[in-house]
Amino acid sequence: MSGHSKWSTIKHKKAIQDAKRANAFTKLANMISVAAREGGGDLDTNFKLKMIIEKARSANMPKDNIERAIKRGTGELKDGEEIKEIFYEAYGPGQIAMLIKTATDNTNRTVGDIRHILTKSGGKMVSKGSVSFLFKKVGEIVITISNVNIEELEMQAIDAGADDIKLEGDLLFVYTKPEDLQKIKEKLESDGIKINNAELSFVANQQSNPTENEKRKYEELLRKLDENDDVVDIYDNS
Repeated sequence: MSGHSKWSTIKHKKAIQDAKRANAFTKLANMISVAAREGGGDLDTNFKLKMIIEKARSANMPKDNIERAIKRGTGELKDGEEIKEIFYEAYGPGQIAMLIKTATDNTNRTVGDIRHILTKSGGKMVSKGSVSFLFKKVGEIVITISNVNIEELEMQAIDAGADDIKLEGDLLFVYTKPEDLQKIKEKLESDGIKINNAELSFVANQQSNPTENEKRKYEELLRKLDENDDVVDIYDNS
């Protein structure tokens, strides 16, 4: 599948290490609250919430933090403003197309912060629809390759109904239709495959072609955006 970002690979590799960052639990709590607000607090009926909580547990997020975030999302806990999920569209250095996913209780603060980071780093925010047409929404399952027969694993993914697979380093990315993500994840797990991460994602239809200097500038932009508490995911065509 074209358009898969190297940043996505880096992001998944450091998913567990994210707990060491001061803002990791803040990001996870906001994502949990958004999912609980959208689909309720029952993990049996809210697959999006279940996936995020699995990620939170992998990052060793305390149980109390998780439960508080769920209650904030469902409205059981009145703790500040409502958390909303908002996407911003931008171009980074080298005209790299970006979808920036945020979870925020203050949209004015968030849009101002992101615009400032982009401008200072050689990027620019653009209007809705300017780059989103370049991306396709998919289900994404990440599996670490370790002491397994890769060809057999790929066949299991295809048999489970995957649309596409991509091997990058020691990670296998399995892509599904968004509506098939849950059943394919559960099928792979029933086959004894350990899933690192499963979530809805966006992949680009075509790759950008930045220079080495533009890539370095873009990596610095990603670092600055990742340090912002409200930014929970970044999709690009680098």
